Amino acid sequence: MGDYGISDDDHCYSYGDNDDDYDDYDSRDELQAAETEWCVRQSTASSSKVITKESLLAAQREDLLRVMDLLSLKEHHARTLLIYYRWDVEKVLSVLVEYGKERLFAKAGVTILEHDGLSSSELPSTVSCNICFDDVSAEEVTTMDCGHSFCNSCKYSDMKYFSFTAPSEVDALGAWHTKCNAICDEAKVRHLVSARDSDLAEKFDRFLLESYIEDNRRVKWCPSVPHCGNAIRIEVDELCEVECACGLQFCFSCSSEAHSPCSCQIWALWSKKCLDESESVNWITVHTKPCPKCQKPVEKNGGCNLAHVYMLFLFDASSSASVTIAMHACWLCGGATGQEHTWTEIAGHSCGRYKELEQEAECAKRSLERYTHYHNRYKAHIDSLKLESKMKETIQDKINILEETEISSKDFSWIISGLDRLFRSRRILSYSYPFAYYMFGDDLFKDEMTKEERELKQNLFEDQQQQFEAHVEKLSSILEEKFHLYTEDEVKDLRLRIIALSVTTDNLCRNLHEWIETDLLGSLKYTVHEIAPYKSKGVEKASELPNCLDT
Repeated sequence: MGDYGISDDDHCYSYGDNDDDYDDYDSRDELQAAETEWCVRQSTASSSKVITKESLLAAQREDLLRVMDLLSLKEHHARTLLIYYRWDVEKVLSVLVEYGKERLFAKAGVTILEHDGLSSSELPSTVSCNICFDDVSAEEVTTMDCGHSFCNSCKYSDMKYFSFTAPSEVDALGAWHTKCNAICDEAKVRHLVSARDSDLAEKFDRFLLESYIEDNRRVKWCPSVPHCGNAIRIEVDELCEVECACGLQFCFSCSSEAHSPCSCQIWALWSKKCLDESESVNWITVHTKPCPKCQKPVEKNGGCNLAHVYMLFLFDASSSASVTIAMHACWLCGGATGQEHTWTEIAGHSCGRYKELEQEAECAKRSLERYTHYHNRYKAHIDSLKLESKMKETIQDKINILEETEISSKDFSWIISGLDRLFRSRRILSYSYPFAYYMFGDDLFKDEMTKEERELKQNLFEDQQQQFEAHVEKLSSILEEKFHLYTEDEVKDLRLRIIALSVTTDNLCRNLHEWIETDLLGSLKYTVHEIAPYKSKGVEKASELPNCLDT
């Protein structure tokens, strides 16, 4: 890559192929300390877990057992309690401590009755059904914990009508009796349904499991397409970005792709703008004018403003017969001029007076140019990230070649760490452009700051962004070097450069991200925009939850 420099009154950034990136460090001890600090950042434990189809039961059972043991509850009562509190065990504990057990159960609609129910041998020979009120044999009756009895036919009919169309419906399995809020025993429901409809029983069991994901604010399905079948559980209650075992990185809050330093609201607006046809409409507004007769958009291909609009009409699609009609119009105002329009003059026509529509077109043109500026840079860095992602295999091949040489040190983890830093930095750099488009525009935050404040903050932001961008490009350039052909001394020098540049780039990335989080978004008065906290190791890769049950 070639040399270039960037300078202004307050800052001077430069980069070239001959820079010594570790000149900022006074000694190799300082460089080693910086490397150690960076490695510590990279080695923090994962706070998110991947829940597969196999480990879903274990994950759910873990929370159920905690509540069952703590409150001495049956499983269906514990499940109802957890579904109400969205499977947040800590929330259950806090409500228990603050309000007590009675208030805890009442808020969730859990009724604990002392009645233990009667076995079929203790029931009379005939029992009155609480649904159809017929007297039926005791062998054909299901008795709930609350003591109410139902004939199996009525109970099954009600559950079949219930149909279980969503996981949340399993929480509504009450005793179906007036003024009785007792929750049905899942084992009895499962036994009753499985004896008559195996498909409905399977759906019931599946929804009991999936309610752990659907109703749990700390668990979400991976949004991969096609779906990988995994869910992600976070251990901390904060906005975060995670990586599924399938490799997809996404925002846990909105389930979109990982998009920091853009807030979820900003990213939604940007995604819609990129996919929408509004920019095409803007281009048509700026570069075309309507035909005075048919109102179709017309683009001028010559310099003369005394325009002739040609329209080609085909009489038959299978025939070459056609006719061309020319309309005479003024390009400046779009008005028809009739037969008195010639190549030299337009008789009786003047459009030099100012019109508000011309101002609107100029505003649309400026808006389009501004959007194009930010979108082109966003797209360029996204494309660079895609190309750099393919470097991993190439770099691994180079490392394999180095390992076969006589170089004394066989530890090349610093190359992979530098590559990971490049991926993280490039991604944040690319999303910083959509952020800047909305942060310093005239729409989303127009009431949050004055014009002078906006210009000042924009200059400070662009200074940091520019310096960060220069280091990202430098790191990408170094990692593309043919280091597999280097001597041992050259490899040692490369190691120092990559480590130093990785640490510096990480610090610049952190500073930009935290400045956005605190000084820009954190200072908003009328709206709230939050972003995922910065992590040097990049988007956190969730570890797999063990597939085991504690009994």
